[in-house]
Amino acid sequence: MYKWIKKGLVFNPSMIENRPLWLDQFAQAPNIVVFDKFVRVYFSCRPKPDENGQYVSYSAFVDLNRENLLEVINMASNPCLPLGNVGTFDEFGIYPFSAIREGNELLAYYGGWTRCESVPFNVAIGFAKSTDGGCTFKKVGEGPVLSYSPGEPFVISSPKIRKFNNVYYLSYIAGRKWFLDNGKPEIIYKIRMATSHDGLTWEKLNKDIISDKLGEDEAQASPDIIFRNNKYHMFFCYRKAVDFRRNKDNSYRIGYAYSDDLINWIRDDSKVGIDTSNDGWDSEMIAYPNVFELDGKIYMFYLGNEVGKFGFGLAELEGDLT
Repeated sequence: MYKWIKKGLVFNPSMIENRPLWLDQFAQAPNIVVFDKFVRVYFSCRPKPDENGQYVSYSAFVDLNRENLLEVINMASNPCLPLGNVGTFDEFGIYPFSAIREGNELLAYYGGWTRCESVPFNVAIGFAKSTDGGCTFKKVGEGPVLSYSPGEPFVISSPKIRKFNNVYYLSYIAGRKWFLDNGKPEIIYKIRMATSHDGLTWEKLNKDIISDKLGEDEAQASPDIIFRNNKYHMFFCYRKAVDFRRNKDNSYRIGYAYSDDLINWIRDDSKVGIDTSNDGWDSEMIAYPNVFELDGKIYMFYLGNEVGKFGFGLAELEGDLT
């Protein structure tokens, strides 16, 4: 079993005085890019809901001291990426957001949200680039680069971009079905994979790559892959399909799988080595892991209660991934 040492809550927007209105609450789906003197953590946030109780989501970042990842040294003054125009797939939200450095640019993939009538939302994956060091991004067109298809009819989201052996790998989730629970629409989604040689045109693997632990109604999200010791390691999160908001036993936990080829994965949650705390900000759930190597150590950023309403925290791996 791996052993993660929790270092504490890193960033909670509600504790920032005079924060901008668009960054009122939530710091969801942390994803990092490493710079010489700091680590930039991208996340999604929300202003207060409108008069109808509807939210939008924006992308933002905080910069952490590379020598002390609990120290915030800078924060985005504006959203990294604007919401889409009327009728576009990302009109109402940018969530999640994952970036990778490529030469002098940063490439970003994000979940673009639109509102629906019969169900609350639909999501597709958009593509954007930054030429100013990752402070702002410009969309590569108004449409998504990965969207619905006959085998993936809705909710294409949770992108994580990685590059191995000169090939881009985009792990993501695809909705399998909507269903009603006490009259409220709920969704089940599974982890999938696509590859690309240019970052723009993608070939889907068209199969679920992580086996179910909780049965076919298990919802999976936030697949994050790191290569260590000649093996690909994936950390992700999963939950039961119903009663996961009120019952912490049904809520998000972090899972683990490994692979030799990025296609065939063996799930072994017994090795994950991190769970909820007895009390505090991550006592009800842990979710949306981002695992990375920095200066010879392995770290994980992750969300706590209410899927990041109170920010994200940090854990450090004792030893290495084997």
